[in-house]
Amino acid sequence: MILGGLPFLQLDRTGVALLGAIAIVASGALTPEQAAQSVHLPTLLLLFSFMVISAQMRLGGFYAWVTERIAALPVGPAGLLAALIATVAALAAVFSNDVVCLAVAPVLVAGCRRRGLDPVPFLLALACAANIGSAATLIGNPQNMLVGSVLGLHFADYLREAIVPVVLGLVALWVLLLRSVRAAKAAAPLPDAPAQRAEDHAPLDRWQTAKGLAVAAALVVVFLFTDWPREVAALAGAGLLLTSRRLHSTHMLGLVDWELLVLFIGLFVVNHAFELTGLSAQAVQALAAAGLPLAEPAPLFATTLVLSNVVSNVPAVMLLLPAATEPFSGPMLALVSTLAGNLFIVGSIANIIVVDAARRRGIAIDWRTHLRTGLPVTAATLAITAAWFAWRTG
Repeated sequence: MILGGLPFLQLDRTGVALLGAIAIVASGALTPEQAAQSVHLPTLLLLFSFMVISAQMRLGGFYAWVTERIAALPVGPAGLLAALIATVAALAAVFSNDVVCLAVAPVLVAGCRRRGLDPVPFLLALACAANIGSAATLIGNPQNMLVGSVLGLHFADYLREAIVPVVLGLVALWVLLLRSVRAAKAAAPLPDAPAQRAEDHAPLDRWQTAKGLAVAAALVVVFLFTDWPREVAALAGAGLLLTSRRLHSTHMLGLVDWELLVLFIGLFVVNHAFELTGLSAQAVQALAAAGLPLAEPAPLFATTLVLSNVVSNVPAVMLLLPAATEPFSGPMLALVSTLAGNLFIVGSIANIIVVDAARRRGIAIDWRTHLRTGLPVTAATLAITAAWFAWRTG
């Protein structure tokens, strides 16, 4: 997981996690039945359901339409940056940061080219805003879904806890990128983009978009005001959207990120086997003996930050969930693991998606370019979050 693969083998983190789970079952450390029982089904169902809902929005042309409207706004670069950050953050809080970046990035590049603007600072703003905005809710990204499902956090309670650092973090992002976007007016002409996928520039289908928005809005209301299990409500919403006369289920399911679901399954199995060894409990005890008890805010904050940048945020959250025993632990895990993802390109799938979309369109965003934005943004947002928790828990 640290290397992102295995030397000399064509494997990514999903392949590593899957092979790890296979090795554990094949070695007899867990039986197939025990491995299946270690998978947290509510988290997988919630992930799958929102992937289907986001597929509806992509095929209905909603993301492309919104991005084109933003790119056409009669405002300067600073106003365009503010509109982009606010819109992307709001979308990511409901429809997941990865999906929003995947759908918005190609259309944003085209819009910046039409305006004669360098797309790089706006693409970096897209990735950072999606990550920050997704931290606002328990459905904004995979690790938040995991934290909310496993710890049984209430949707509204978490939103109240997260909204202040998220909003202040978005303001900090806008301030930190102002200089870059103002200089973007003098960008050199960029090469023409290659042909795009149909769903990236699908024309707006008002009926399909309205259906998707109605289901998403209904689910948010259910999450806020009822105790109906989130995964069951979301699955019902996804099933409703799959019963369509115009959008074929093959197209809808083709946009589901099956690799991410496999990654979660593999990590659940590996993490359960690791817990059975007792090593994780011993590590928690050793940290406490060294004066770093994870039941206190500062040690948990620091450990989450470090682990999220070493093994990425989802495995880090899985490792730390058993230590999340205090009321502040769940919100802190969700916020810090998400905001830490802005530091490096590999810290978040959303970053990788944006960088890859830029590369396919002749735009280079290397790790140094990203770090020049990611480092101050991560430092500012985490400082805001630390101050918020210090005030809340003090």
